[in-house]
This record gives sequence, structure tokens and C-alpha cells, in this order.
Amino acid sequence: MKSQKNNRMLAHFMFYAGNALIGLVFVSPLLWMIAASFKPEIEIFANINSITTFIPLHFTIGNYIEVFNRLNIPQILGNTFGYIFIVLLGDLFFGSMCGYALAKLKFRGRGLLLTLVIALMSMPVEAILLPLYIEMAHFGWVNTMAGLALPFMINCFSIYMFYSYFLDIPDALIEAAAIDGCGHIRTYFQIVMPLAKTVFATVFILDFVARWNDFMWPFLITTGEAKRTVQLAVQAFFGTQPIHYGAIMAALTLASLPMLLIYIFMQKYYVEGIAGTGIKG
Repeated sequence: MKSQKNNRMLAHFMFYAGNALIGLVFVSPLLWMIAASFKPEIEIFANINSITTFIPLHFTIGNYIEVFNRLNIPQILGNTFGYIFIVLLGDLFFGSMCGYALAKLKFRGRGLLLTLVIALMSMPVEAILLPLYIEMAHFGWVNTMAGLALPFMINCFSIYMFYSYFLDIPDALIEAAAIDGCGHIRTYFQIVMPLAKTVFATVFILDFVARWNDFMWPFLITTGEAKRTVQLAVQAFFGTQPIHYGAIMAALTLASLPMLLIYIFMQKYYVEGIAGTGIKG
């Protein structure tokens, strides 16, 4: 018995130690980036093959000062969060209502619409960027917040996630609400939405990360610094000579911070949402 207990303890130790080692391997580039952001320029690539490369021997915040001196941080954050807010507002509201309609309403052509949504999910966004840009230029929305955000206010993947989640809500609950005099709009807001917090949080996280990391579309649709987003601002550090890698690492660290916070505080809802929607056919 004692031998079996020792074997189980050893197996648990090896399991957790192996997971910790794998986790460190995956997180090591992030740790190195953060450490490099606090190093002088000459020290960043020194001892790159040593464990001491993760330790800033001559700690400095000069790289962060350079970032704030070279960039209009309030304007860049305002542009980025404005872009994200409009996209989230549209996707969470309209995307969820589309998913609810496909899951719970009976109407002609519902199957065709669902097939179209699934088919559009497989289309890479790069395939439609040029036609989308021409359309925005036709409306006169180049270098505007409307041109930046409106094309992404509804996402087919988000619609399908809402649809998959709403399928599990019992029809009897919807029918009971109808018997009590609730129309579809009231049923959606008062009954369905409170039950769907996890999928709303999941779509929120996915949309936030996708728009925060978006580079190609803001690069195409914006023509100056007035509407520049975070990723365009970071890219500006690579286009000027001489290249200061310390400032680049500081800018990348600042750009990564909101995503880390989102995952830290909302990972519970993210995992529940993926588990509740991602394994359904």
C-alpha cells in the first residue's frame, strides 16, 4: 500500500513538473520580452544563451519613456478602444440576435441562412479586404472610424457560437414565456440573455483580442496618424532608423498588457463558453 501511494505521489509530481516545464517553455518569449523592455540597448542581446538573459542586470525605464515621448498614447488608445467598442457592440447585439433567430425561430430559408453563415466562416478575411476597401472608399469612409469598425460589427463565427449555445436552451422555456405574453424581443432580453453570460464573455474575449491585434485592415483603411491603432503604432518603431530594440520591447509589452488582463480576469467564462459551444455540431 505504501509503495502504491509513493508511486501515485511520484506520478503526480512528474505530471505537474512536466506541465510546469512545458508552460515555462511557452511563456519564455513573453518573459524575455518583458525583461528586455527594462534593459539598456547594449544589454538586450547579451548572454542570449544564458538564463541571465531573463534578468535585467541594469534596470531602466528609459525604453518606456521613449515610447511615451514618441507616441501620442491617449490618441492611440482612444482610437483602438473606440474601434473595439463599436465592433463589440455590434457583434454582441446583432450577432446574438441572429444566433437566437437561427436557433429558436421557425421561418422559411432558415436552413439556407445557417448554411451560408457556416460557409462564410471558412472564407479568409484576406480574400475580401480589397473589395471591402473599394466599398469603403466609395462611401467616403477611408480614414474614418466608420470605415475602420463597421465592416466587422457582425462576425459569422460569433453568430454560430451564439446559435450553438442557444440550441441548448429548452424550447419549453421559450414557450412558457410566450404563454405569459412575452414576445420574442422581450423573451430574448429578459430570459435568454441572462442565461447566456458565458457565450457573451467568450465572444467578447475573441473579438477584443482579434481587434486589438488587427493590423492589416487598419493599415489599409487609415492614411495618417489621426486614426492610428495600437498595432500600427508598434509597427512605427520598426520603420525608423536606427532601430531601438529596447523601445520595441517596451511597446510590445504595453500592447500585450490588455490581452493578458482580459484572459486573467475572464478565463473562467472563456473556458466555459468554449466547452459549451465548441464541441457541438
